Parts: sequence; C-alpha cells; structure tokens
Amino acid sequence: MAATRSPGLDSGQLLLICAAGMLTVAGISHTAAVGLVDSQVAIGFGVLIAAGELARLTMPGNREVAPVSTAASLGYALLLDVGGREATQSALQVVAVMSVGMIAGALPHIAVGRPPRLDAMARRLLAGSLLAFAYRPVAHPLYEVAAAGDWWPALGVMALLIAVMLTADVVIAAMLRSEQVRTAFGVAVRDEIRMAAPLGAAVAASGMLLALASHSMDLTALPAFAAPLLVTQVAFRKYAGIRATYLQTVRALSRVTEVGGYVEPGHSRRVSQLSIAIGRELGMPEPQLLELEYAALMHDIGQLSLRDPIPGGATVLTDPAQARRIAELGAEVIRKTGVLHGVAEIVRRQCDPVAESPPAASRIIKAANAYDDLVGASTDRDRAAAALERLRLDGGTEYDPMVVEAMARVVDRLTMTRL
Repeated sequence: MAATRSPGLDSGQLLLICAAGMLTVAGISHTAAVGLVDSQVAIGFGVLIAAGELARLTMPGNREVAPVSTAASLGYALLLDVGGREATQSALQVVAVMSVGMIAGALPHIAVGRPPRLDAMARRLLAGSLLAFAYRPVAHPLYEVAAAGDWWPALGVMALLIAVMLTADVVIAAMLRSEQVRTAFGVAVRDEIRMAAPLGAAVAASGMLLALASHSMDLTALPAFAAPLLVTQVAFRKYAGIRATYLQTVRALSRVTEVGGYVEPGHSRRVSQLSIAIGRELGMPEPQLLELEYAALMHDIGQLSLRDPIPGGATVLTDPAQARRIAELGAEVIRKTGVLHGVAEIVRRQCDPVAESPPAASRIIKAANAYDDLVGASTDRDRAAAALERLRLDGGTEYDPMVVEAMARVVDRLTMTRL
C-alpha cells in the first residue's frame, strides 16, 4: 500500500535523527578517547552490522528494515563473553560500533543513488542504544553468575530488556507514522504491532541467541547465525516484491477504463487517494486500507461492459439501477481473479444505500467517487464546497454522514496544503 509522505522530514523525524546523531558523536568520541576494547570482537560485529545494512529492504507500508544488522547490534549489546573471555565493552562502545557499521553499510547505497531513510536508521540505532545502556551496567554481575553455571538470571534480564526495547520501538514508530500518514495514534500502534512486531520479535530472539552462542562458538557464531538470517531476509524481500508487483498490476488494470474512454483521466487514482485518506481519518487499520485501495482503484471496472460510455464516466449522475448493475459486473470481473473476494464484495456493494449497511470501505468509495465525479481534477474551493454540500443534502440515505464529514476534513486539509 502506498503511504503518503511529505516532501521533507517532519518534526518527529528530525528529533529522532538529531538524537541518533548526538548518540553517534558521543559513542565514537568516547571510543576514540579510551580505545577500542576487544577490537577483534568489535570489528567482527561491526562487519556483520554493515553487511546487514547493505542488505536492508522495504516492507509493506514503506517500512525500511535491516534484520541482520539489527540482530547483530542486539547481539553485541547483549554479549556476556566470547569463548569464555568476558565481554567488557561499554554501552558507548556498542553505540560506536553500531554507528560505524550502519554508516559503512549505507555508503554503497548512497553511491548508487539509493540513500537509506535516515529516520529508519535512527530508530535502529536508538533501539540498540537503549538496550546497551540498560544492559551493559549489569553485564559483569550477570557474567559472574553465568560463569558459575547459572544462566537463567542472564536469560531473564535479556528477555525483559528486549521486551522493553521492542515496546519502546513500536511506540516511537507509531508516533512517527501517525504524523506522517495522519492517522490516530491508537490505530498506528495496532498497525505497528500487526505489521512490524512479529519481524522485530524474530530479530530480537536472533540477537539474543547470537550473544549466547558466542559463549561456546567464539566469533564463528557470527557467520553461523548470519546465514539463516540472510536466507530469511531473502524470503521477506521476495514477499515485499510480490506485493509491490501485485499493487502495480491492480493500478495498471484500473487504467483500462481511462484508456477506453469510460472515465476521466486520473479518476481511479484520485478516488483511491481520497478513499485512503478518508479511511485513515476514520481510523481504519492497514489491512483494511489495502483492500480499500484495491477496491477504489477498480471500482469502475464494470463500466467496460457498457455499449455506450456514461458521459464523463460520472456514475453519480446516472440511474441508480444502472450504477448498481455496473458495480455487480465489476465485482464479477474481480472475483474471477480468485484471490480478491473481499475486494469484489466491496466493489459490489459500493452503490448500496446506507440503510442496507454496506461495508465501511464501500461507503467510503461511494462518497469519494461521487465527489470526484462532481469536482474532477479541479482545485477550485467553491466547487469542492458545492460538491460536499450536495452530498450532505442527501440526508444520510445514499451517503454515510460520517464518511462525508471525514471527507470534508480531508478535502479542507488538502486545500490548505495546496495554498
């Protein structure tokens, strides 16, 4: 699903990046002043962090992740010993190794014109730093207990601090996302838990296992654990690529009605963007927003069955029975794909009156489609106000009043942004 983003960084992103920048300067300066403790281990983990940043990928929702880099960072922060030798690096050295590794892994991407997202890198650094500052002060007592043969206290502390770190990371991500895509904070938290937390938990567990494996495997634990993580990352990359290709296919299919002259150019795209904005305004979670986007892009595909196109493709001006017939034909086309049954049902019911309780996505598409039929690509405020007033005058029979008011807020915000 395409996420709307402002051209520059918002205040939350800038604050996050500044905090990560200060941590980086502090960590590197401290390490340069006191010297690198156990340099071979630090370099080994730094190389793995750099390799992970080099292999970063973008997940659905425009989320940039680097699972191998994050697991290596957490493993270095949680390290108790390496082959029986106590790991005595400070929290600031952990920050320095993470920072240098991330920068080194990002440089090849920058050289070929694919710069990483600074806010995503800053989040990864802050998450690892939070764990390091909480864990390194208690690492020596835990090592002494573990050296005596009791690893359970160390495991308990590791698991507890990782849970705190993951919770903090989800909250920070939700705060940033709620500002970027203009959705409620509670909805953003649920989305992050659903979309990002499972991968985060797997990466955190891998980092914990990497730290524990270094006790008996020495630095050979790095390549041994990196290999399966890289294989998993390849699978995630393929999944993200398939999902992106799927959306591109739907977008291309939605343009068939425009190429055939059934609707105005850009109509499907505008209805889709407006529908997603309304869905976010109403607090819809990401999985529902994705279905809404698919359905909005293909809501007019049933017009291909018409012998004579509707003037301007404006179904809001046509006979309700014909509009419903178009919706049913479009749903039948979508249903034949075999994988978009939910989307087909949304399209089929987009013309149902409010009294028949159509799905929320259907009510949103109906209102967004009517608005675009009346306004089109125009940016005239008076025309937009007149279209909204016309929908309000319906009295809640055909158009859901909550959807219309949410759309009014979205349109007003978009108008102010253009001005």
